[in-house]
Order: sequence, then C-alpha cells, then structure tokens
Amino acid sequence: MTPGASNARPAPAAIEVHDARVRLGDTDVLRGVNLRVPMGQMVALIGPNGSGKTTLLRCLLGLQRLDAGNVRILGEPVGPKVLRRVGYVPQRLPLDPSFALCVREFLALRRPDTRLWFFRRTRATDDILLRHAPGLGMEPLLSRPLSGLSGGQLQRVLIAYSLLGDPELLLLDEPTAGVDTPGEQDFYQLIGDVHARLGITIVLVSHDLGMVFRRASWVYALNGVICCEGRPEEVINANSLKAAYGIHVTPYHHHHHSHAPVPPEGVPITLHRR
Repeated sequence: MTPGASNARPAPAAIEVHDARVRLGDTDVLRGVNLRVPMGQMVALIGPNGSGKTTLLRCLLGLQRLDAGNVRILGEPVGPKVLRRVGYVPQRLPLDPSFALCVREFLALRRPDTRLWFFRRTRATDDILLRHAPGLGMEPLLSRPLSGLSGGQLQRVLIAYSLLGDPELLLLDEPTAGVDTPGEQDFYQLIGDVHARLGITIVLVSHDLGMVFRRASWVYALNGVICCEGRPEEVINANSLKAAYGIHVTPYHHHHHSHAPVPPEGVPITLHRR
C-alpha cells in the first residue's frame, strides 16, 4: 500500500524513485530504494544517521548522481526546468558574521518582481514578500541582518525563501538541527500550517518521531533501503523501528512538562534502548 492509495485512481505522484543506488567510496549508501509520494501529502523520511536520507534528498535535487535506478519529480526527470518548481530547506545555512544582507534583501533575491529591490520603495518590496510568504512571522525580521538571526529565525527565513518561489514540492532536510526544543515545536507547527494552507507536497527528514506521528500522513523508514513504510501508527512501533534502526526500541510516553497531559494518541514517541 502507498500513501493516498485506495480503490479510487491513485493521486499523481510528486516523487517517484525506482531502484535508486548510490555508492560513495567503498560504501553502498543507497541499495535499491523505491518510493512514491503522491501530490499533496506530508511524508516523513526517518532512519539512523548514515542511512542515506540526505543522499536521497540530494538525488531528488539533482545534486547526487545515481549509479543505477531513476528518479522523477512532478512527473519529469530531475533537471533545471522541474527543479524551479521545488523548494528546499537544508539542515543549516552557515553564514559568515560579516555577511551583509538583511532578511529583506535576501528574500528579495528569490523573486523576479523583487530582485531589483534597491530601485523600489521598501514598503512595496515588503508587501510582495509578505503576500507570497504569509503566516511565517517575517515582518519583524525583514530589517534584521541575516547573520544575526537565531537558528529558529533563520530556518523560518529559509522556508519563506523557498515559498517565495511558489513551489509545488517542498523538501526539508532535518530543518530543526541546531534549533532549541521550544523552537522545534514552533517550527513543526509552522510546517503543519504551511501544508494545511497551501496544500503543497512536503517531504521532511526528521529524527523527531513525536512530530512524525502527529503530522505526517505517511512514513518511510530508510536504512540503505526502505525497511518499512506506512501510516505513522504502523511504522512507529518497536518492530518497525528495530528494522530501520537495528536496535531494540520501545515507544513510550514522554512529557515535555511535568503537568502536560499525555496526548490521546500516546505521543510524542522517542527511542528507548533496552
């Protein structure tokens, strides 16, 4: 069964990966990966460090050559034309402290109608940016230097930058790396809001299994190959996680705050070594 599958005709695919194989040095990082992501879904990709998650995203972005297999994005082979319809948020964006652009100037580079921001009034540029990336809390940040932002603020800016291109597909590679716990919760709420509001396809690499349980419509567990897939409640259990992570794991309830109630679904869920 694949995400969105039913007796009805399946939804068009945003991503199709067939027998993808990548060897880096002496390591077979991807060993025949197959997956299909229907349009409009929020799909999570989980797995241990070194399991090939970032390599797979690089293949989807045309940054890593396949040794075998093929990938199609939005119905087309990966290439410059189709990648204009894809947004990408990396784990982090290292910035030199002397990087001179403010948030407004950085975001304005993303769109043809704001690229020449130095020839137009600031308010006119801001109106365009905020209209095409609404609900992200950008307005208070527009005049701030990009290099002076916190990790969470910078990730919000990178999402806004991606959305300014009006993408049909958004890829996020562990986007909360370096973000504190309250910032992670806010960030994932933001991603959920973006998905609900825009209906775009989102593929999210994450180690936060609680977030995956609450927000993803489908989960792929990767460790060189797809170890298991299914709805979150089917994948985030001891047997499936052992297949992906190679360890005995026990899903268990965890309170972030001592007085916080356990959610009805019994999440968030974390890994517990036995």
